[in-house]
Amino acid sequence: MPQFKPPANSTIEIARFRWDVGVSTCESLSSRTFTATVSRFDAMLSDIREAPVDKIVCLGDTVQGGPQPTETIARLRQLDCPVVMGNADDWLLKNVDDTVEPVTPEQREVRAWTLSKLSPKDLEFLRNYKPTVEVVLEGSRLLRFHGSPSSYDDILLPDTPKERWDELLGEHSPAIMTGGHTHTQQVRRIREGLFFNPGNIGVAYDYSAGGDNDHTDSWAEYAILSYEENHLGLEFRRADYDPEALIKIIRASGWSHADRMIKGYRTA
Repeated sequence: MPQFKPPANSTIEIARFRWDVGVSTCESLSSRTFTATVSRFDAMLSDIREAPVDKIVCLGDTVQGGPQPTETIARLRQLDCPVVMGNADDWLLKNVDDTVEPVTPEQREVRAWTLSKLSPKDLEFLRNYKPTVEVVLEGSRLLRFHGSPSSYDDILLPDTPKERWDELLGEHSPAIMTGGHTHTQQVRRIREGLFFNPGNIGVAYDYSAGGDNDHTDSWAEYAILSYEENHLGLEFRRADYDPEALIKIIRASGWSHADRMIKGYRTA
């Protein structure tokens, strides 16, 4: 099976949901869903206040590969929201070679740097992430995960064959499903159900541009799902941020391979 190769630094993905009893959920994080960049996270939080929600859910990959791992965990603690376990999150808790994806020397260095910043309490916080998070809706259910309900390593992209979509998600239809892992905003019908990926907060980029695309978009991505009786609504959103301000944060952090990350934010 082909390996998905996102940009070198991880990210966060978020989605938001609302239903007729006045409860709304927001999920954040994707293919490396929340990537430890608090300025982008704050841009999303500021944007989401324009249409307040009752709840936020994070779809994983929260701290590995970004310049602000401790600050990101502090934000998640403040939000007190459910967090889905992403592959990059779990990699921090396991042996460095215990991963299905090839690991480069740079990724090893970044992982070691991230772990040097995290306290035992931070690591315990990561261990409490959940493989899936489910909400029962009237007449349906909302199922949140990172890659797929069975594995955070599973890859679902717009050009993934239909047979693979059915294999990974078909049994969960007619549920509403949302996952991250691929940094790609998308929506797809799954039999009588629906899947969507809210995009990525920390490293949003254009998947269709191909594997040589090093440009990182200057916005944080998330989604809002509204659910009421006989009505389902989905809104993909972008929250702009100042890339130069983020570059200053990256430089000041002492983050491993900062120049490589900065290059992505400045690529035309």
